[in-house]
Amino acid sequence: MPFSSLGLLPALAQAAAEQGYAAPTPIQAEAIPVVLRGQDLRAGAHTGSGKTAAYLLPLLQRWHTTPRHRSQRRLHTLVLVPTRELAAQVADSLHALAAQLPERPKVVRAIGGLSVNPQMLALRGGADFVIGTPGRVLDLAERNALKLGDLAVLVLDEADRLLDLGFADELNRVLALLPSERQTLFFSATFPPAAKALADSLLRDAASIEVAALPASVPDITQRAIAVDQARRTQLLRHLIATEPWPQVLVFVATKHACETVADKLRKADILAEPLHGELSQGKRTQVLADLKAGRVQVVVATDLAARGIDVAQLPAVVNYDLARSATDHLHRIGRTGRAGAAGLAISFVPAASEAHFRLIEKRQGKPVAREQVAGFEPVELPPAVPHVGGIKGKRPSKKDKLRAAAAAQAPTPGKTA
Repeated sequence: MPFSSLGLLPALAQAAAEQGYAAPTPIQAEAIPVVLRGQDLRAGAHTGSGKTAAYLLPLLQRWHTTPRHRSQRRLHTLVLVPTRELAAQVADSLHALAAQLPERPKVVRAIGGLSVNPQMLALRGGADFVIGTPGRVLDLAERNALKLGDLAVLVLDEADRLLDLGFADELNRVLALLPSERQTLFFSATFPPAAKALADSLLRDAASIEVAALPASVPDITQRAIAVDQARRTQLLRHLIATEPWPQVLVFVATKHACETVADKLRKADILAEPLHGELSQGKRTQVLADLKAGRVQVVVATDLAARGIDVAQLPAVVNYDLARSATDHLHRIGRTGRAGAAGLAISFVPAASEAHFRLIEKRQGKPVAREQVAGFEPVELPPAVPHVGGIKGKRPSKKDKLRAAAAAQAPTPGKTA
């Protein structure tokens, strides 16, 4: 099926082909006609399905054929995303897909981590597309730099992640500033209760699309799980980097502190490594990703902030130094490798204390992963007598568990009197 059969302009169909889309992906084939006719849309699609182009292509056409917005620079589309990296990725895609149009849209990125003043200057005279994170969009709107009253289309991209990262309050404040008459497009990889409730409250007579990964489009990712003692994970990581043919590798950790610590230890071992987390300046984060893509850095140690938004062609491997908090986050982490038809490798370190949690990840992703050991790093630690259950999705103690624990703590010790 050619793009032209979906009703796209020849210039946009040509731009899609130049971006590597020989034919529409399933999400594009279903979503583009819906967006072109102005209908609200709720769409679920896996990472790497082509969903960004699925909404950008028809929205570019609608902008191009709406003289009022073009001539007066009234905001046509607001795209809200959870991370600065994803905002940059969407903006780059928008510029590339608009390259063949006779007139180019004015695109402004509204993201935190950078001075607000250049973004306020960029918005002078209006903008056609604004792509940003909720906090900075709200900031610009409250400063009267961003006019939302004439908005034609709202796109929520990675909506589940927007809620996971605690943007609910800012998101609701942005939504309160938008006109009631608009088209709303809701894209999410998963639909937990909070995301479903948000979609239900925003969408009107919406089309619903759920695109499962086809066998031919399922990323070719080999998963490995290595049993290792907690204290020897950094040594094992250094060993793997030295012995595996990885020109680049992305290592995921749980916290900003671990991010800095692991990267520092790798540098002391003469490995070109950089941390990537939310407290770095936007300029530093952009530079780290550019260095990784260019091969100037071999290892980037990242928090889950980067699990959706890093797109490095031919990234050979991902290492879960710390396990992801949920099976969904695990899938988004490992989805950074095995992209664009290339084979990928995802390795998870599984200390004894994390074995129960990794079994939960296996169960929820429906894919068992055989445990293995690396010579010289055989584990000796035993699982804890009482498995740790704090801070892990799906394993937090229930209210009854907490009450039982409190009662046990107050009970007199056998053999003693009050």
